[in-house]
Amino acid sequence: MSIKVLIPTPLQKLTRDQATLECQATSISELLDSLEEDCPGIKGRLCDESGQLRRFINFYVNNEDIRFLDGPQTPLQDGDEVSIVPAIAGG
Repeated sequence: MSIKVLIPTPLQKLTRDQATLECQATSISELLDSLEEDCPGIKGRLCDESGQLRRFINFYVNNEDIRFLDGPQTPLQDGDEVSIVPAIAGG
């Protein structure tokens, strides 16, 4: 099961400057573990100390926000596209 993951520019130094990765996972939670195996340190940027997704990082599966799906347990299927999008704040 191949999942396409779009990596934001600030995290690309952890992915050897790759903007897109292919991972094997059946849920967002598994995807995070898969990313950590291939790109050590990335999970610490995406999750807090208790392992929960950071509030300022948004995940989308095929353009749907996982907060309105099943959060980290959101299921993934072959061919899905996951976007990791850091929230932007300012004024």
